[in-house]
Amino acid sequence: MQFKLTKQFVENLKSKIQNRDEKWIQSNVFELHHADIADVLDELTNSEAKYVYYLVDEEVQSDILMDLQEENRDRLIESLSTKELADQIENLDSDDAADILGEFPEEKIQEVISQMDDEDAAEDIVDLLNYDEDTAGGLMQKEFLVVELNWPVNRAIMQLRKQAEDVERVINIFVIDEEEHLLGVLSLKRLLIANSSTKIAELYNSKNIISVKTSDSAEDVSNVMEKYDLVSVPVVDYQNKLVGRITIDDVVEYLKEEAEKDFQLATGISEPMESDASIWRISKARLPWLIIGLAGGILGAKVISGFETSIFAHPELAFFIPLITAMGGNVGVQSSAIVVQSLARGDQNFGGILSKIWKETLIGIVNGLLLSLIVLGIATIFGGFELGLVVSISLFTVIIVAAIFGTFIPLVLNKYNIDPALATGPFITTLNDVVGLFIYFSLGLLIFSLMR
Repeated sequence: MQFKLTKQFVENLKSKIQNRDEKWIQSNVFELHHADIADVLDELTNSEAKYVYYLVDEEVQSDILMDLQEENRDRLIESLSTKELADQIENLDSDDAADILGEFPEEKIQEVISQMDDEDAAEDIVDLLNYDEDTAGGLMQKEFLVVELNWPVNRAIMQLRKQAEDVERVINIFVIDEEEHLLGVLSLKRLLIANSSTKIAELYNSKNIISVKTSDSAEDVSNVMEKYDLVSVPVVDYQNKLVGRITIDDVVEYLKEEAEKDFQLATGISEPMESDASIWRISKARLPWLIIGLAGGILGAKVISGFETSIFAHPELAFFIPLITAMGGNVGVQSSAIVVQSLARGDQNFGGILSKIWKETLIGIVNGLLLSLIVLGIATIFGGFELGLVVSISLFTVIIVAAIFGTFIPLVLNKYNIDPALATGPFITTLNDVVGLFIYFSLGLLIFSLMR
């Protein structure tokens, strides 16, 4: 049965912690799944969470630690001494340990590493810290099962038993040669039913083995795992030597972080924000985009002031300014969002830049025609046919231009290795507002002069 965290449970737990009622905590908290325990700890203060955390078995502590919300995990880690942190790091998978230590300054990392008792684990972590976090090397873990090509089955099973002590989830058994080159994968079923003297060379599969290199980007890794429907992929160096593996949970975590980052960029927040971040830090992250919006508003006002004479002669034009800016912004964001989404998926089926722009232009034409006809009728009712014609033609033009900008800008940003998610936020909206106003008043002035 799924555990449901309630306010009453949290209050009761806080009371038991205050009274140091370990028996109640063990029977009511420690029987839960480690993900549920992490949810419980997320509701406690740092001192309360630390007290409960250290009552848990060491084998479960590492699972709970990685399931905590990031800001709560950071607070808990910061409260640990160097030796306590070293002990916790040893219980983690090498990739998780490297992720945690990677947030610390170099001196603190060296201090923690020096306090670790397991030299092999320390060596694996140091190795992973040398890779960029957004590459396959930064995502991989050093714990995996491996057998050599010339081993008989009985020796392979004996070696796998030793290796399995450090491997939390057995997904693949990789086959290597004496120089540790990746040769293929071995089916656990074939291993178990084979004769004890049979060589691994007679059992393993060497065809269509999918692997990634340590320098491959995390995005490339996710695309490979999605394309070939993999839950684990081996990582090799430039000599094709097996150095690690990446599991699906690490890729999912990366994709979640990227989605959150893109969402924040799209909403005008320039850096990741924790829920408990200071008011000044949150303001500092939002301010650049608000300044861009302010600059866009000033430019928009400048455009309007440049057509002051036209507005004075035709004040009815002012009534439809919100319509023009809103529709231009909406169409631009829709087009850019589609392009950004396709780029994030690594979708190459749309063709080149021109084909994408052409496709969005056609969509803009269809939507622009339908919306312009609706506006033509409404504006004609309120201000006559001339006004209806001005607003409808202007709206049609603004929609097409916004669709082109919304497609073109993220593609250009992506070409120059700038996150294209920037194009779905205040940047594209502000640009379309200014351009839309200019088009609206220019066409309005032109059409009114032609019809006089």
